[in-house]
Amino acid sequence: MLASGNEAFNKNGIPLNFTSILPDILERLAESVFQYVAYPTSAQISKVAEALIQKHPCLREPGSYNGCYGWQQRLKYKMANYRTKLRGLGCPELDVNSLRKKRSHEKAPAKNVKKPKKSEVNYLPPHPHGETEESLECERVELLNEVKKRDNSQIISEKMAKTFSSRRQEVVNQAPAVNDMKERWPALFDTAQINQEFRRITTVALETTFMAKLDHYSPKLMSLLFSRGGTAKTKIQRIRNMLLEDESVETRREAAIRGLVVYLREKEEDLFREQDGDEDITNDVMKIVVTRGAMVSNPATATIILEGTEVLADLDVPRACALLMGLIYALNLSYPKELKNTFEVFQKIFLELDDLKASPKVMSLKSKLLF
Repeated sequence: MLASGNEAFNKNGIPLNFTSILPDILERLAESVFQYVAYPTSAQISKVAEALIQKHPCLREPGSYNGCYGWQQRLKYKMANYRTKLRGLGCPELDVNSLRKKRSHEKAPAKNVKKPKKSEVNYLPPHPHGETEESLECERVELLNEVKKRDNSQIISEKMAKTFSSRRQEVVNQAPAVNDMKERWPALFDTAQINQEFRRITTVALETTFMAKLDHYSPKLMSLLFSRGGTAKTKIQRIRNMLLEDESVETRREAAIRGLVVYLREKEEDLFREQDGDEDITNDVMKIVVTRGAMVSNPATATIILEGTEVLADLDVPRACALLMGLIYALNLSYPKELKNTFEVFQKIFLELDDLKASPKVMSLKSKLLF
């Protein structure tokens, strides 16, 4: 019907009377959208409606903006109904927001809704076919033994992939402390597994994407930074001196990240802390501790601290930034308010996740980096 409708529309401009097939169109659209996101934004719904009209011009509605406003509204309500249907069937990502799962004082449909906020594709996936919470808990216990063995990365990766749904339900529903997660899922705090977990959640390669985009934008970013004066002049000069003293790739990347923080008018010390003896880390909620050698030629090493717990050590500084992003996604953590712009750049410019929607400051920077 759509094919013949398009043919007729191209000949005489008469739109198709789609009343009889409207339910089927909306159902197929909802199914397709849900494969990518359970809670699409208005902008995403708008793009779907525009794509529908572009592919099937016979569905264009005269008198509405772009001929697709009506489709935007229909799809918006259809997605809500589709979520209700799947929630009744026990879809984890939707079931977590049902009233029966909420605390008594939060039992309102719009209260405490748990949904992806950082463009996660697999935010709360269902268990693999044939698996239950009990069987996956047995896999987790076996995993505790596997991490104690040497040269066992393949088996660990397989078990981590198998228990992914169980781990995500624990992280999203219970929001455990980082120290508790480290005890229950020690394999998750390995660099290789952080990369794999990030790919499971977002489908994006963490370190390779982050470093490639950081290297790509660094020259323009440093140019923007060095053209700035004012109160940041002292910090900019210190970053410039870093590049003069050491020309290694790691130093260039660290200088670019520090320059980014300064350019966004945020504080380096909110992200980095220079190690000076045995300092107390219990009050560090999210920090990268940097230790520098006595000689300039000695590379700096970085340690990631989360909730007063050391989770990764012996990293270079830029790699620590990339892996910190992986841990934020893996543990479903929020960005620090004092560094919200820096982490938004990490996500939307360096990792290209939800990059079409950004704050004015980040969007302005992106425009300057591209031109």
